[in-house]
Amino acid sequence: MLVAKNIHKKYGELEILKGIDITINKKEIACIVGASGAGKTTLLQILGTLDQPDIGTLELNGEDILGLEKKKLAQFRNQKLGFIFQFHQLLPEFTAVENVILPALIGGVSKTEAIKKADELLDFLGMGHRLEHKPSELSGGEQQRIAVARALINSPEIIFADEPSGNLDSKNSDELHELFFRLKDEFDQTFVIVTHNNSLAEMADVKYEMKDGKII
Repeated sequence: MLVAKNIHKKYGELEILKGIDITINKKEIACIVGASGAGKTTLLQILGTLDQPDIGTLELNGEDILGLEKKKLAQFRNQKLGFIFQFHQLLPEFTAVENVILPALIGGVSKTEAIKKADELLDFLGMGHRLEHKPSELSGGEQQRIAVARALINSPEIIFADEPSGNLDSKNSDELHELFFRLKDEFDQTFVIVTHNNSLAEMADVKYEMKDGKII
């Protein structure tokens, strides 16, 4: 489904990625692990089109993503990819449902349709009673569920998550990880997750370990 070949990335003279090959299959939870500084987040950002490699190719369902011009790439990212970050990245002045519908509105979906889908997602995620709450009124685990709903709102092909449970306690981490597997089973969702959480990595369908800019 997602195929990256010979990915290289430098920042100045510092070589971060040194020829990465990685393949992600549909309905797969793939974890990328490794020590800090191994290049995990840089790789995730390139796979998610948030950054460009210096050398290499990247295809989703056979489409050359890196060949898209800037506007089409932004449209592709909005429609095909979802993102979950460690610190939620929710807008504090917006309610839960308003945060969730933002990618749909950017993609041209009507507000009525976006809210209907957001309500369904939040209900599925156990957050149906928190629709009008702002992030400051929610726990860390609840905020991360809002972030998951936002990632799902446009029915993406693949979701990229960077340390999604890194800011959560063990109970909320376990619940979030269980949620990923439910989404995989019930929505055929595909995940690529950078994590330091060993239990999640061991549960994943595939685990890629990185060291010094390479997959070992």
